[in-house]
Amino acid sequence: MLYSVKGELIHLEPRVAVISCGGVGFRCQITMNTARQLPSIGSEAMLYTMMNVREDAIELFGFADQGELNSFKQLTAISGVGPKVGLSILSELSPEKVALAVAAGDYKALTKAAGVGPKLAQRIVLEMKDKVQALARTDDGFTVPSGIPSAAGNAAQAVDALTVLGFSASEASAAVGKLDSSLAVEVLVRDALKMLARR
Repeated sequence: MLYSVKGELIHLEPRVAVISCGGVGFRCQITMNTARQLPSIGSEAMLYTMMNVREDAIELFGFADQGELNSFKQLTAISGVGPKVGLSILSELSPEKVALAVAAGDYKALTKAAGVGPKLAQRIVLEMKDKVQALARTDDGFTVPSGIPSAAGNAAQAVDALTVLGFSASEASAAVGKLDSSLAVEVLVRDALKMLARR
């Protein structure tokens, strides 16, 4: 319903930011990663938003970038992961690190977040990995073009991580294919994100 809010940042606390737009203050629940990226009180700020309507409350969640918003949507679509846990995970790990943990099957990285035990972390990795594999088998008949690294090693993990962040498998493969596949997965993801952001 609300795609984003942009206006003066009038209040900030560890998990909440209030942005005044046209005389209305929108209270957004935020991650610690988003809080670190916000400007000082009184400056203009913009957050990508997601509204959650429950029987007893209407909540607005705000994110510094679309990657974090996409990651939050994917996390909260998993059974047992509510908005509070989604914010907790993205406060502890960046969307890139969540995607890398999923691609590598490293559920222990997710247990660093408050409210995430080993069983829930394993479910998150399993369900998000399934989504990554489904993206690679879409109806457009995606195949890895020649010259683009595929099934092995760091490049494949980087492509998986980028698809978890919401990029199509072809976009992710094209970006990673322009990089040196011997680089660390984190470096490949970071550099590919820079390329994809410039499009």
